[in-house]
Amino acid sequence: MWTLPPAAKMLTKQQQDGSWKYPGGNLSIRSRANYNQLETYRILGELVEKYGFNKKHSVVRKAASFLFTFQTDEGDFSGIYGNQYTPNYTAGIMELLIKAGYESDWRIEKGFQWLLAKRQDDGGWAIPIRTRNLKLNVIAMETENVQPDQSKPFSHLVTGVVLRAFAAHKTYRRSDEAMAAGKLLASRFFRRDFYPDRGTPQYWTRFTYPFWFTDLLSSLDSLSFFGFNLYDSQVKTAVQWFAEKQQKNGLWNLSLLKNGKKKDLNTWVCVAICRAIKRLHGGV
Repeated sequence: MWTLPPAAKMLTKQQQDGSWKYPGGNLSIRSRANYNQLETYRILGELVEKYGFNKKHSVVRKAASFLFTFQTDEGDFSGIYGNQYTPNYTAGIMELLIKAGYESDWRIEKGFQWLLAKRQDDGGWAIPIRTRNLKLNVIAMETENVQPDQSKPFSHLVTGVVLRAFAAHKTYRRSDEAMAAGKLLASRFFRRDFYPDRGTPQYWTRFTYPFWFTDLLSSLDSLSFFGFNLYDSQVKTAVQWFAEKQQKNGLWNLSLLKNGKKKDLNTWVCVAICRAIKRLHGGV
């Protein structure tokens, strides 16, 4: 799989420092290095999730080394939101590094400790700057780190992404914190987020693969690792939605994110649906 043409093409574009160059970008929003962090995260997702790449391959080791340079002394991965905390991108990067073979790395453990420390009081996560009613714009990203108001409600957008890191880790997926946050996430299916970022209910049913934001499929995928099953009422409702959308040929033709419309994307989404439902049904 590592030698398949789509994978091989991505490998040729890796830069010397282990990154991939982001196409375009507005340097008044974030630096070139931070745009490249975002693109490296995206490409690593393609390599790990679709082609089974791991740290046995030098390309992954170089990419991991590049991404770890953005980890702060606190444990989070910084830069995509400028100076502001980003639990969602921190966890998203951690998820891929765990799947690539860095599960036992001390830096991953440091990341989990940071995530646990930045939870909202209700047990979920939110973008800290949003809990202070501040806009996520150029001015805000250049100010000092804004600490979260942990008394505010969780964001299902952010919590869903964070839980993907927990789901990927064989120890943390069994934690009480993961189960509690999973219940919070399931309680928000088909509902509006408390915060404005991708906050309307329609985003629950807009999909991509590898997973990027939180949607119904990425959520079921994580919940299936926490011990949820088809007897859980919210899970049953979500699975029923997919059942009603299934076509006579057994596949799905769902709404896909515009930035992810590749010709094989719908096939990957169908595979992901089957895997998640199989685990929820008690499969492996």
